[in-house]
Amino acid sequence: MSEKPTISPENPVSEPIKVVIWDLDDTFWRGTLSEGAVEELEENLALVRATAARGIVHTIVSKNDFALAETKLIELGIRDLFVFPQISWQPKGPIIKELLEKMQLRAPNALFLDDNPINRAEAQYYNPQLQVADPADLPHLAPRLRASGKPDPTFSRLEQYKLLERQQQARSGYQDNLAFLRDSQVRIEFREGARVWPDLDRIEELINRSNQLNFTKQRVSKDTLAADLRDPQQRWGTVRVQDRFGDYGLVGVYAVNRTENRLVQLVFSCRILHLGVEQFTYAWLGFPALEVQGEVATALNTIDQPDWISVQTESEAAAAAQPTAKPTADKLRVLLKGGCDLGQLTPFLQAYELTVAEEFNFNNENQIPVHVEHTVLLRQGRELPESEKQRLALELPFLGREAFDTRLWDSSYDALVYSPLMDYTQELYREKATGAEIPFGGYQNLLQAEPAAQAAKYAQRRFRGLDEAFLRHFQQEFEFAGQISPARFQENLRWLRGQIPATVPIFLLNGAEIDVPGSGETGARQRHEQMNHALADFVATAENCFIIDVRDFVRTPADVTNNLRHYQRPHYRTLAQRTAAAIGQWQGQQLSRSAWVDWRAEVASRVPAKLKGLLGKLKR
Repeated sequence: MSEKPTISPENPVSEPIKVVIWDLDDTFWRGTLSEGAVEELEENLALVRATAARGIVHTIVSKNDFALAETKLIELGIRDLFVFPQISWQPKGPIIKELLEKMQLRAPNALFLDDNPINRAEAQYYNPQLQVADPADLPHLAPRLRASGKPDPTFSRLEQYKLLERQQQARSGYQDNLAFLRDSQVRIEFREGARVWPDLDRIEELINRSNQLNFTKQRVSKDTLAADLRDPQQRWGTVRVQDRFGDYGLVGVYAVNRTENRLVQLVFSCRILHLGVEQFTYAWLGFPALEVQGEVATALNTIDQPDWISVQTESEAAAAAQPTAKPTADKLRVLLKGGCDLGQLTPFLQAYELTVAEEFNFNNENQIPVHVEHTVLLRQGRELPESEKQRLALELPFLGREAFDTRLWDSSYDALVYSPLMDYTQELYREKATGAEIPFGGYQNLLQAEPAAQAAKYAQRRFRGLDEAFLRHFQQEFEFAGQISPARFQENLRWLRGQIPATVPIFLLNGAEIDVPGSGETGARQRHEQMNHALADFVATAENCFIIDVRDFVRTPADVTNNLRHYQRPHYRTLAQRTAAAIGQWQGQQLSRSAWVDWRAEVASRVPAKLKGLLGKLKR
């Protein structure tokens, strides 16, 4: 058997990872659950959260007691980020094979992590192209995984797999697959003409990335696609699917050459595999001529029209899309934007009647952490031409392709919780030729650093692209603008308030005002005091803006960790409680709270620290 799919520092990831399959004992956590207490590995929890927010799906194949393992995962506050968990005492190789079939994923796009080499070998025997790795190599693998995929702060890909999981669980209860399909209440909406234009990006993505259900395999560029959509000789349409398990969204594209009555595009997402959607669409179009290219997962015919699928008309779809008054029982949607440490708020906020989405910093394709919340970066992303954003993203390794992406400008949230602490921290660099400004670093002038020495520091952190040649070029092409002034910070906040609907409240987190010995950030306390004052002045005159003041409970050096912006874990529970209270006050009523969910989040936050302390005492 080839060792190529075994991942290690010497043998990197060979194909994009779409799913990570975790063993539990001595892999996801330290210790053996059936033998007693286990110790969480915080870096693994953080990795699952960060990569799930970039569209990587996580599952479990572990020899363990299911109920015991699930209880532990709930205690850690991470259970909801796993789908299709396979926890039993059965051999792992056949289970992984069946699991990948259920998830409709290919073995080359899966990574299996297990500390036992026998389990890894068995898994590859049954799944020859499966990528496997020893968890000891995770420090090497984690940056690559964090840079994979693309931002998915709403966990939309995870939700699609949860939908698939619900469907598969329901299907297993039927002896007759046809009976299952008829009970599934599959509904299709077809959109044509001008109604396809808003989905241009999704159409292009489906055509160019789908393979299993891409019957024509005619790849396109964005420009040629736009031209084809305007061609009156081509009939373009999209396919949207719902059933009783959930909404699959836009899952299909077709294009018919009217003159020849021939399909030039017929493509579907594999998420609707086995529902009969592709055959129904082909029949609905009247069985136009189709020359299938390459291998496909479904064979179409010119006879069948699945009778378990119904069509949602345009008027029905329009009626369903009409805004309605939100029932009071609906959870308020909150967008949490700031540094990734704020992810520790989420488990506590979920104890309230809130649906929380996260938009935090991430490692880009160069393995460099990118903060995406500085007000200057937000303005550049809104105001610069697309070509300029692409140029800067490609030329500056510390930006990357997705640095300007944000959900701030859509309508997917009801309240914004925003930490502007990167405005407190980062320096600005101005491009001499264009005047474009980019934030980076903090409390140092990169242009004054000796390029060779600075490049060596970045190399130690395994950053790509920040070599000596780039740094010399950067010093020539950019000038140092320093940290944003308080006045300009206020101006940008006013601009941000104007970009977001006035009915959406903005809850702003200010900064702590204490000295942190050894942090290396000279003048940080004075800077925070200055910027906090500017923030308070802004909120005093801004509509529907509120401050959540961390200074009430972050008061001493013992309350922070390695810098002024990272708090001890118990304080994030307090911050979440203050945030929920502020949202409730804005709503005019206190938010209801689940004591169980709050307790579970608190255990996940506090117990590991106690265990570590106990272990430390035992060692002494």
